[in-house]
Amino acid sequence: MLKNFRSYQLAVQLHRDCKLKPLPGYLKDQLLRASSSVALNLSEGSARSSRKDRKRFYVIAFASLREVQAIIDLEENLETLRAQADVLGAHLFKLVQS
Repeated sequence: MLKNFRSYQLAVQLHRDCKLKPLPGYLKDQLLRASSSVALNLSEGSARSSRKDRKRFYVIAFASLREVQAIIDLEENLETLRAQADVLGAHLFKLVQS
C-alpha cells in the first residue's frame, strides 16, 4: 500500500536527499530525525482505521516537516531540499485538511 501513497514516497525521497547534504553535526542529526519522522508518521498514520487517528499522525508528520523547513532556512545551499519540502508540505496540508 505504501508504494501507492505518493506523500509517503515524497517523504522517503526527502529523507534520502537530506542524508546527502553536508551540514554541521548538530543540524545534520536534527534534520535526519525530523525528515525520518515525516515518513514514519505517514506510514503509521496510514495504517490507522479511524479518520481521527490518521489525522493525528498526519499532523505530527506536518509538524516534523516544518522542522525540516526551519533547518533549511538556517543553512545555505539547500534550495533543492526547499523545493522538495514545499511540494511535500502541500501534500501534507491536503492530508490534514481531509
